[in-house]
Amino acid sequence: MPGVAMEKTGPIPRLTVPVLAFGGILMAVMQTVVVPLLPDLPRLTNSSPGAVSWMVTATLLSGAVLTPVLGRAGDMYGKRRVLMTALGLMTLGSVVCALTNDIGILIAARALSGAASAVVPLSISILRDELPPERRGGAVALMSSTVGIGAALGLPLAAMIVQYADWHTMFWVTAALGLLGVGSVGWAVRESPIREPGRFDVVGALGLAVGLVCLLLGVSQGGQWGWGSPRILGLFGASVVVLALWWWQQLRAERPLVDLKLVAEPRVGLSHVAALFTGFAFYANSLVTAQLVQAPAATGYGLDLTIVETGLVLLPGGVIMLLFSPVSARISAARGPRVTLAIGALVIALGYAVRIVDSRDLWMIIVGAAVVGTGTTLAYSALPTLILRAVPASQTASANGVNVLMRTIGQAVSSAAVAAVLVHHTSLVGGASLPTLHGYLLAFGMAGAVALAASATALTIPGDPAPGSARPAESRPRDARDGAMEGA
Repeated sequence: MPGVAMEKTGPIPRLTVPVLAFGGILMAVMQTVVVPLLPDLPRLTNSSPGAVSWMVTATLLSGAVLTPVLGRAGDMYGKRRVLMTALGLMTLGSVVCALTNDIGILIAARALSGAASAVVPLSISILRDELPPERRGGAVALMSSTVGIGAALGLPLAAMIVQYADWHTMFWVTAALGLLGVGSVGWAVRESPIREPGRFDVVGALGLAVGLVCLLLGVSQGGQWGWGSPRILGLFGASVVVLALWWWQQLRAERPLVDLKLVAEPRVGLSHVAALFTGFAFYANSLVTAQLVQAPAATGYGLDLTIVETGLVLLPGGVIMLLFSPVSARISAARGPRVTLAIGALVIALGYAVRIVDSRDLWMIIVGAAVVGTGTTLAYSALPTLILRAVPASQTASANGVNVLMRTIGQAVSSAAVAAVLVHHTSLVGGASLPTLHGYLLAFGMAGAVALAASATALTIPGDPAPGSARPAESRPRDARDGAMEGA
């Protein structure tokens, strides 16, 4: 059955872009708000620190699995419908968290909230379908920057709520914002006219879920369980086997969950590799900065900041991401998104160079973190534009979902790598084993090196084809997956 393009009626709603951007910010806030609670949750829930850490791990795992799955569902059944479902699941998860002290239920609810990770790729695909080309670049850049904006806003907001109110209040606030997000999307966003009808690949979705859970669980828990332990080695082995079988099944499926033939095209595949490196480089910034500034002054480098003050240190980076998103769109329009991506990754590396030079003075820490945030804005804004230019309109949500998945994997690996570096560079301070400044500087150097790898990868991505020539996605034999291009 060929793809179907439904007829567009009426003017484009003026609130579509800000409403979708609000959803992206809300998604990032949802992922961040639990961080200030982690030190106190063992006492509040009568559980162990290891159990509490699963409130973060569960969200990471479910988000990684559901992002490509919901992206594919959006291409098939309607992006607006699936977007509202993702926001609704996030809201339901917040409500459940607000009603319980049981750690098992809290972990399950946080896994439910992980569905919100699909908000950004779904929103970007809606923007491609709904906006004229002259508005699309700036809107996509803004949508991409919401990840950093929301993270920068979520930490101090949650810290203030936790400090001055009952911790359940935080989840009631996110639930109320989630309801506002669902209602706003239903009111201001039209259903995308581009569809790709067909049978959903249930086998592919289950295979990808099992493979990713094994991979990311091994990466996230390796430091606690031991990288050479039977459990970790078993998870990695199972991941290799399951994902290999999944790859074989996807190549033979009539309508696969992920079009691997499209992924194999250099413009798409290299963009995914660059997303993996960029996610690694970006995540180390907030992860390491938060630990460093909260370290006791007795370490010789720590600033002994509270969690609220730490959030304010990271806030300028979020503001810069908002201000620089139009700059990214202009560079992409003038030079192409791969150049924007390469420049952004270089700026990230420059930010880490600043951190290596001076990570003792607060103002230099803020400057270094802000420079990394600036580079992240350029890079994250360019990645979806690369995907939009390389894939058919009927596959934008699923392709961007895979790109976000690669960023998520990069962030998970970054978290494990940073933890491994800091664990091996510690000293005793007041009877406690704390990371040394040298350990933090090594982490900055590692993240900067990966950022340089992202920049080099970006430069190898083929540029846009010359005017009048076929794009890679369009030069393949026309099949059912390309039919929806007629409605673009």
